[in-house]
Amino acid sequence: MTSILTNSAAMAALQTLRSIDKGLETTQARVSSGLRVETAADNAAYWSIATTMRSDNRAISTVQDALGLGAAKIDTAYAGLESAIEVVTEIRAKLVAATEEGVDKAKIQEEITQLQSQLVSIAEGASFSGENWLQADLTAASGSVTKSVVASFVRNASGTVSVKTVDYLLDGSTVLFDQGGNLGILDKTSVIEGPAVTLNINEGGVFTEHTVAAFTTDEVIAAGAGASTFDGSYATDGSNNYVKVADDTWVLAVNQTTVPSQEVAYEDSSNNLWAVDTTNTVSATTSSVESLSISNSTTAAQLDGLLKMVDTALETMTSTAADLGAISTRIDMQESFVATLNDVIDKGIGRLVDADMNEESTRLKALQTQQQLGIQSLSIANSSAENILQLFRQ
Repeated sequence: MTSILTNSAAMAALQTLRSIDKGLETTQARVSSGLRVETAADNAAYWSIATTMRSDNRAISTVQDALGLGAAKIDTAYAGLESAIEVVTEIRAKLVAATEEGVDKAKIQEEITQLQSQLVSIAEGASFSGENWLQADLTAASGSVTKSVVASFVRNASGTVSVKTVDYLLDGSTVLFDQGGNLGILDKTSVIEGPAVTLNINEGGVFTEHTVAAFTTDEVIAAGAGASTFDGSYATDGSNNYVKVADDTWVLAVNQTTVPSQEVAYEDSSNNLWAVDTTNTVSATTSSVESLSISNSTTAAQLDGLLKMVDTALETMTSTAADLGAISTRIDMQESFVATLNDVIDKGIGRLVDADMNEESTRLKALQTQQQLGIQSLSIANSSAENILQLFRQ
């Protein structure tokens, strides 16, 4: 049936053209944006995943920046520590030189003082972005301070996010100077014991070993500023009394009347009886690398103690430098991983939502052709009604 009121052919052609136009609009949007899933309406599941992962990727990019900052802090601390190790090594060499006979130890001390000042300068200068890992107020922080470097951003299976860090402990084995006390490697107090001698002393018929402080003849003379009085195996410097217990070895003495059970060590020309002062424990001084001092009166035993103290500090610094090197290597590896992870996530998001431009361009060309054919078909359908006029012509 032919009707001038209802053009079924035109209606069908129009419906087809609308469908083609809609597909063309979608394809053109994909071509212009490069996205197959641009809004939640395109694919709610993929859009949700892609949006979440883009947000996570932005956080991971921030982690990458934080790793770079952390690496700079660690590299600064390592460089400072490496320089400090060289200076402490030089201090140790100066102490070794001071053990030689005839060396002016006071001159060596002048050099050591300059090296100590250099250590302070190194520690103060090893700062990056306001953080210094070579000096800290350990005393106020109860002995330790934890420094953290952001390492990763993690989203677990339940969707909970967290930030992981690489921690580095600033304590007495990693910090050169304690700004609030003396807990650092270089300002830590060490006990330097003086020379000692062990004597087997007769006390009321029972022999007992006693380790007491020992002095050389030169030290006894120096203690009395050259005014010591020597009487055989007995000497006095005006304030202390000494008895000789071996060749060039003296110990503090007390009047025998105060220790009647002890065997007399010496009877002087005034018939005073002198015994070993067994209460005189080994003398000790405290020192640190930061404050160590030597003079021409410093004994070989004391120098040996200072050498051991400096060597201990050097071993600790070397171990700390190794730890910093290990952390630096770990951060370098983490930086590489985070950069790769960032790229992999971008690639994964692309697989979900990116448009295949080869496919879309082919589809666009086909739809444009279909659109032209649809328009032609609609034109033919509309013109069919005009043919009815031919029926009414004479």
